[in-house]
Amino acid sequence: MIIEPRTRGFICLTSHPTGCAQNVKDQIAYVKSKGKIDGAKKVLVIGSSTGFGLASRITSAFGSDAATIGVFFDKPATEGRPGSPGYYNTAAFEQEAHAAGLYAKSINGDAFSNEIKEQVVNLIKEDLGKIDLVIYSLASPVRKHPVTGKRFKSTLKPIGEVFTNKTVDFHTGNVSEISINPAEGEDVENTVTVMGGEDWKMWMDALKEADVLEEGTTTVAYSYIGPEVTKPVYRNGTIGAAKDHLEATAFEIAEDLKTIGGKAYVSVNKALVTQASSAIPVIPLYISLLFKIMKEKGIHEGCIEQIQRLYSQRLFGGNLDLDDKGRIRVDDWEMREDVQAEIAALWKKATTENLSELGDLEGYSNEFFKLFGFKVPGVDYTADVNEVVAIPSEQ
Repeated sequence: MIIEPRTRGFICLTSHPTGCAQNVKDQIAYVKSKGKIDGAKKVLVIGSSTGFGLASRITSAFGSDAATIGVFFDKPATEGRPGSPGYYNTAAFEQEAHAAGLYAKSINGDAFSNEIKEQVVNLIKEDLGKIDLVIYSLASPVRKHPVTGKRFKSTLKPIGEVFTNKTVDFHTGNVSEISINPAEGEDVENTVTVMGGEDWKMWMDALKEADVLEEGTTTVAYSYIGPEVTKPVYRNGTIGAAKDHLEATAFEIAEDLKTIGGKAYVSVNKALVTQASSAIPVIPLYISLLFKIMKEKGIHEGCIEQIQRLYSQRLFGGNLDLDDKGRIRVDDWEMREDVQAEIAALWKKATTENLSELGDLEGYSNEFFKLFGFKVPGVDYTADVNEVVAIPSEQ
């Protein structure tokens, strides 16, 4: 079939298998171009099919020749109906890994559930024995609690008062003012339950109890802080409360891992175009300005550049360079004073008429569509493609 992008708001309803595969190949080529990393050899990535999780799996495999197990929740294709991009990404990753002689298996299911945790533990025991790196990169708006069975939904809201600021519709370039009502009722608690650190700790507890963690195992979860302009809706909002909980949980996990010489860290990463960030008002405008400035300064990074730098310079490079809250900071280039000062100045000036000059809205839009396998250089989108693609380890 011929597959074209169909969008509804910040969601693309279709994805392209060839584009997703090319995107994966491009990320692999980047990691290989940077040379080998003396890193972990048996890696579990929880939330492995897109964004930072996918980049982590690629960097582990093609930077350190690691065996990888990926956990994700994605929809396979059926005849006439494309699968989700994460499914296509995983299929492409496994094909490339197996061709390179690397172990790679994947488990598709609800990572919040006890059943999937048990499946992963059994797979590790059967195939790898033990693992030495656990990456936690889940991004889900909903969580069914494995103990109570209750379903929790996260929200994107400020705390305390209405937040009003500029935003942009990146499809049209229309800059407008948006107001977001504050959290109410159990919004904060629910968001922390979905996006905080409880599930990360449950994973680490299950893995440790099953004795599938190597001596000296490291685990890393990903977080974001961001600038002053997004603080009310992000870091000081409901999501920020969840990130605070995630970061606090790192210390609990680190304490638990002391008996095996293990460590737990949170890495604060750069603002990037993801399905999650596209849904947050104000963020698309901020990122379009950020991209323009960082590209002009030669310090722009996508997911794969960020994670390759995290691995090669921080996690396995001998220089964690933790901040005063014990976090690894690879948002350091984004948060440079000169970068943030320029964004603050441009923010005041940004309008529908001048954003194409002040910011990189085209770059933002392209990155958004690339998430779904569209606008990837070198792909013929007029060609007929087979939408039904299988993940090798699931066959």
